[in-house]
Amino acid sequence: MQLEVKTILNRIQHFSGFVYQDVRLRCPWRRLRIEMRIEPHQNIRPRCSQCRQAAPGYDRLPERSWLFVPLWGIKTYFLYAPRRVECSEHGVVVEHIPWTEGKRPVTISMMCFLSRWARRLSWRETARAFQTSWECVYRSVEWFVHWGLAHRRLANVRSIGVDELHWGKSKRADNFLTVIYQIDGHCRRLLWVGMYWFSVKRRLAEKANALLPRVLVLV
Repeated sequence: MQLEVKTILNRIQHFSGFVYQDVRLRCPWRRLRIEMRIEPHQNIRPRCSQCRQAAPGYDRLPERSWLFVPLWGIKTYFLYAPRRVECSEHGVVVEHIPWTEGKRPVTISMMCFLSRWARRLSWRETARAFQTSWECVYRSVEWFVHWGLAHRRLANVRSIGVDELHWGKSKRADNFLTVIYQIDGHCRRLLWVGMYWFSVKRRLAEKANALLPRVLVLV
């Protein structure tokens, strides 16, 4: 059996309602790049980007590209011409595109890829290693952090620690950060960072109903 790139993509990056039309290796400006052209599935209606409900098509926008995880060290892009749909609730809007978020020129897979490497290398080294920009790495880490906070679960927090860290050269109150950690044996992680103690008390008050009744140890 001959293994093709499209076979791998359909296995690990399958998007309902879309198909990989072709994969091409190009060399513009003497730089190799892989382009994966995506087309909508003919039998599946597009979905509104606001409510995720199926809606009739309106028109198509010019083709765009999104940076994907590099293959064999070669920069890789998704190419697709987004459709606009006529949603009964939100009017004419761009369809939901599952491999990206908003108007970002980077795929979600690439943002996760860069964010994980940014934990091992500096952001500048990560950008150089994967032929992208520092700004791209920064935006990827920012998106990953916001996604993690939105999906964070605090159900098993039993022990927390509160500490203060000094940053910068001045010793003013503005240069001290108060941090709250989870210090359970099964999980150690940062829960919150603030600049003033009253912010910590307000934060604890907000989480009192969900978090504090289960906290057994406060360090």
